[in-house]
Amino acid sequence: MRSLHSIGLVLVSLVAGCAREATFQVRQSVEQLHVTHATPGQDLVVVDAAGKTVATGTADALGSFVFRALKPGAGYLVKTAGARPEQSPPLTVMSVESSKPSSESYAKQELKAGFNYLTMRDGTTLSAWVTLPRGRGPFPTVVNYSGYDASRPQKPNPDFAFLCDDFPVMCTPPTDASSLLAGMFGYATVSVNMRGTGCSGGAYDYFEKLQLLDGYDVIEIVAAQAWAFEHKVGMVGLSYPGISQLFVASEAPPSLAAIAPMSVIASTDTTLLPGGILNDGFALSWVHNVLSKAVPFGQGWEQKQVDAGDTVCGENQLLHGQLIDNVAQARKIVFYDPSEHDRYNPTTFVDHVQVPVFLTGSWQDEQTGPYFFLLFDRFVNAPALRMTATNGVHIDGFGPQVIMEWQSFLELFVARRKPLDPVKVRNISPLLYTAFFNAPLSLPPSRFSSYATYEEALAAWKAEPPLHVLFENGAGVANELGAPESTFEHRFTAWPPPETRGLELHLQRGAKLAPGAPTEPSASSTFTLDPVAGGTGVLAADGDVWAKLPHYDWKQPAPGQAAVFESEPFTTDTALLGTASVDLWLKSPVDDADLEVTLSEVRPDGQEMYIQSGWLRASHRLPGPQATTLWPAQTLREDAWSPLPLNEWVQVRVGTAGFAHALRVGSRVRVSIDTPGGVRADWRFALKTFPSAVTYAIGHDAMHPSKVVLPRLQGVAVPTQAPPCPSLRGQPCRPSVAPSNVEL
Repeated sequence: MRSLHSIGLVLVSLVAGCAREATFQVRQSVEQLHVTHATPGQDLVVVDAAGKTVATGTADALGSFVFRALKPGAGYLVKTAGARPEQSPPLTVMSVESSKPSSESYAKQELKAGFNYLTMRDGTTLSAWVTLPRGRGPFPTVVNYSGYDASRPQKPNPDFAFLCDDFPVMCTPPTDASSLLAGMFGYATVSVNMRGTGCSGGAYDYFEKLQLLDGYDVIEIVAAQAWAFEHKVGMVGLSYPGISQLFVASEAPPSLAAIAPMSVIASTDTTLLPGGILNDGFALSWVHNVLSKAVPFGQGWEQKQVDAGDTVCGENQLLHGQLIDNVAQARKIVFYDPSEHDRYNPTTFVDHVQVPVFLTGSWQDEQTGPYFFLLFDRFVNAPALRMTATNGVHIDGFGPQVIMEWQSFLELFVARRKPLDPVKVRNISPLLYTAFFNAPLSLPPSRFSSYATYEEALAAWKAEPPLHVLFENGAGVANELGAPESTFEHRFTAWPPPETRGLELHLQRGAKLAPGAPTEPSASSTFTLDPVAGGTGVLAADGDVWAKLPHYDWKQPAPGQAAVFESEPFTTDTALLGTASVDLWLKSPVDDADLEVTLSEVRPDGQEMYIQSGWLRASHRLPGPQATTLWPAQTLREDAWSPLPLNEWVQVRVGTAGFAHALRVGSRVRVSIDTPGGVRADWRFALKTFPSAVTYAIGHDAMHPSKVVLPRLQGVAVPTQAPPCPSLRGQPCRPSVAPSNVEL
């Protein structure tokens, strides 16, 4: 008996005989079909093997349309509507499993120095810029993969043209700083534009499955090159090309040697929706910026390619108008939905990473944010792991202390050799750092080049604890305050560090923090919601957060708009590392509260130095299953959401993001509770609004003992000399003002 499927194919072939051959083109893809060269405005229909209409669409102004979320299978047709329809030949929608190319298909693609195209499993071509060291190779090789202008050809910087003889990468520089540095260290580099961006084909959709599969294919194509050392490659990049490494590595391409992500997110929601409050500053502006450049010819350089005769780049623009509006998607998010959002959440899948990992992040990162620490305990299957954290801003992964650790990692796990001491690079590093950080810093010597063999150097590296923390970044060079050098560092075996002990300080009347719980029968302090706070930042109008000493405008809260509490002076030097939990008793006249808690140091010199903040929309207050005394771990899920009961005391725990900070004798800790805003350079908060003024009460009596729990380290020595204020990167200073709360 013939199967229903075969009967369906017969019916399709009969119908096909009554339709005109298509003048449009269709690319068969993974769970998608890509239509190009249709008549703009033409209605399109997808029918399955049984003749059932499963999707419809309209060709855009370039005659293109992407049909997404199709069920894998054979026998599909794309037809035009109207009296005389056109019809494609039978089509197959691939599954992830069936789409996997053979290793031979990867090896057939040959890449050369300069501009290239790589062909993905569905036929989409991605543009790439390749640099090769001088010589025949093979060369240790790294890949940079993002939706920025990674593959854009560019001319050498005239200020560094004289370096071309010693560093050939300077003559054909990649746009990305990490690739440029790798090239200077002797690596081949391949910088690839994601689909839907630059001269790459396809349509952009933030980390859709196809982007991950493309990343897999890119790794395998590059590793198959004759010039790629051992046919294995690493990945490098800061920010977007750092984040992409986590996604690609989770697909486990067999030729991936190692990843080195810098300044990344732990989850899309921790940057987009910190504490359940939409970050409509950097998070949305970043997505909007990427999308605005993912339209046809959106990055600007594509037209020059086409004008120079690059027909592939021109053809690849046809699908760019079919990008997904990720900004609109983001604005719709209210709750965390695991079925939808886990795929954007690296904490849920980095346990699939099975290659060595070098991860860096900055506690006050103004862009991707300070929540990268949530990844620290998730790389459970990485055979080698090094995580570096420092106070600072988004670009501080390029600081000299971090870069030399990065170089050693690449030498050990990508080049697979005893780390070379890059004397030539170190000799010119003051010139490079003057251009990048406005400070003539020098790379330190390699810590591993003195070992006799590769095996000895590798064993020494692996013997070190995986968590490396730099303290007081910015104060390490006395005559270059604000430049990215730390004053001391420490290594830890795990996150959270086993040396951490919770230090409890209770909120008390008189704006005080004290070790003992309050005993008064009734006491509270109030603050009034500031409805415009969410739109304010910490930088002055002319401020540059990447400057050595940025022009910050960190304002003191207006009277009545914050509840502020301050400890007694510390009597011993104390190092803090981890997250803090501010455990509040809250009374509200309305059904919700957007809360910000900020830790700062009040110094004996009269300066107040910023440490870290945390945010929470109080309706998300229920601690999650991973909660600890130092981290409430709210899930932001709908099943954990509950409005505030009106005018009743409710316990609300607000966790700060991670931080590392040293307190000297005589300093005090201050915790401020107010409306989110005014402490970040680029983040903004879409606050919940109410028809009239709202005043919240914070309890601090015997029945409502609010407190802050700080992550105090044991056994970590703190240098005697306190850093100047300002000097620490990402940590602004202001003259201290004695707190004065509105108390009840």
